[in-house]
Amino acid sequence: MNSRYSVRAVTQADYAQWRPLWDGYNAFYGRAGERALAEPITAATWARFQDPAEPVFALVCALGDTLVGLAHYLFHRSTTRFNDVCYLQDLFTHPDHRGRGIGRLLIESVYDAARRAGAGRVYWQTQGSNAAGRALYDQVAEHQGFIVYSHAL
Repeated sequence: MNSRYSVRAVTQADYAQWRPLWDGYNAFYGRAGERALAEPITAATWARFQDPAEPVFALVCALGDTLVGLAHYLFHRSTTRFNDVCYLQDLFTHPDHRGRGIGRLLIESVYDAARRAGAGRVYWQTQGSNAAGRALYDQVAEHQGFIVYSHAL
């Protein structure tokens, strides 16, 4: 890991550099072109990061003044724990900076934020075909065998 990388909370001034990372993340999961997220969803997501009343947070990884990665996470109640849990919803590293420990650094930063918030667990999901991501995830977390189902309403 290059020690020149740093992780911090996103700020309003980061939008111009956050947006290409967000678009890259969405494209990775097939949300591009005709399947791209509607602009109001991106605008609402960005606004939530800036609203202290929202339980949704964004971290960015920077190399100097250049953003090279992002992590979005949120806290919610659980029926199996007293404390809230933390869902790591989005994790993305710019392709030019992959393999340098940025994903791990972002995950560990989410772990730290969750500890500070008193959360009892951090979890996330990914596509089964995300071999590179899963290689990292197997090092920093336990795959518990769950399969995710979804139904759009």
